[in-house]
Amino acid sequence: MLEPTLSPAAGARYGALGFALAFVALPLYITLPAHYAQEFGMPLALLGALLLGARLADALIDPWIGRLCDRWLNQHASRVMPLMAAAATLLLLGFVGLFFPPWRGQTALLLWCGAFLMLTYLGYSLLSVMHQAWGARLGGSAGKQTRVVAWREGFALAGVISASLLPGLLGLPVTAAALGAALLLGLLLLRLAPRAPALRLEASVEAVPVWESAAFRRLLAVFLLNGIAAAIPASLLLFFVRDRLQAPQWEGAFLGLYFIAAALSLPLWLRMVARIGQARSWGLAMLLAVAAFAWAATLGAGDSLAFALICVASGFAVGADLAIPGAMLARVVHAAGYGGRAEGAFFGWWNAATKLNLALAAGLSLPLLQALDYAPGRRDADALRALTLAYCLLPCVLKLLAAGLLYLFWIRPKGAEELT
Repeated sequence: MLEPTLSPAAGARYGALGFALAFVALPLYITLPAHYAQEFGMPLALLGALLLGARLADALIDPWIGRLCDRWLNQHASRVMPLMAAAATLLLLGFVGLFFPPWRGQTALLLWCGAFLMLTYLGYSLLSVMHQAWGARLGGSAGKQTRVVAWREGFALAGVISASLLPGLLGLPVTAAALGAALLLGLLLLRLAPRAPALRLEASVEAVPVWESAAFRRLLAVFLLNGIAAAIPASLLLFFVRDRLQAPQWEGAFLGLYFIAAALSLPLWLRMVARIGQARSWGLAMLLAVAAFAWAATLGAGDSLAFALICVASGFAVGADLAIPGAMLARVVHAAGYGGRAEGAFFGWWNAATKLNLALAAGLSLPLLQALDYAPGRRDADALRALTLAYCLLPCVLKLLAAGLLYLFWIRPKGAEELT
């Protein structure tokens, strides 16, 4: 019997919320550090500590959020949309508060930023975990699950591209208004999206033994290393463009090229998955990213065209990072016997790992740069050497370690692709 396919209309209704979630994520994780350092003069070490603490606290609540999402999907399906609407409201309020603080004093600004980061993260976590669990519950083969994730991540890339351009073109107030509109539209479309039936289980989802799954532990180890490797250059991109390349006028273009390349790569990665499997496709993407960042280490002031090509290559690689790991996780959940009832528990820990990546990237790379005497605006040889080490070479080492684990755990063992 042929597996039912996911129609484009159904995929769009499900995936549309990914636009809003990514639209807010880019300013939070890329724009915010540079914004607070340059607009408000917050020291890098202090900013890194704040982001590390907030992101670690945020990561700790995600497993609880995953269990909550399972409970609501299983037992209170009619209340899922009101819960997501409340989470979207929290997310929007937190975003506005973060980028429009009423104070400028360092202590007051630090406290305000920390409080509104937590508010924003809470709304974002509720929405994103519920959205991921919703898609994973649709089930299906590796190909179908990769298509489900690709729809979500395709809309996410469109959101990221918009977020990379809109603040510079129309300003942060218009960006905040656009976020509100995107959240509203995404939720309205999600109401019409396909969903798995509620199971109305009496057993508590808290008893799900997530960590007993060896496949989950192995996949998470690869995901963590690869994620940190991607999060470090994301946190440092604006510093590299402004000080190493000395091309701040091209920031939006670089980001746009990166995410457009990622979006255009999704159909190609889907074909690659159909030909050689998910794990091998992901491994090829890691090697492509290593080549791109190794090339970036050779660049200097004025090498904007070369960096544009690097953005295209690394963006192509990130398309696989977006489409494949989440689909592999959905297959692991179903293979472990928890499909249709406990995806939230797994995705809660998965999102916690994602945020741990981001926390470590900001909490380690920013203080490291300051310790090596780099500061925004410094362009002497020692400062630029430190920036290149953190932005280019450290991610290459981590990517290679991730690729090695992927080969060891998923590609080399006979039959590993059966789960992926």
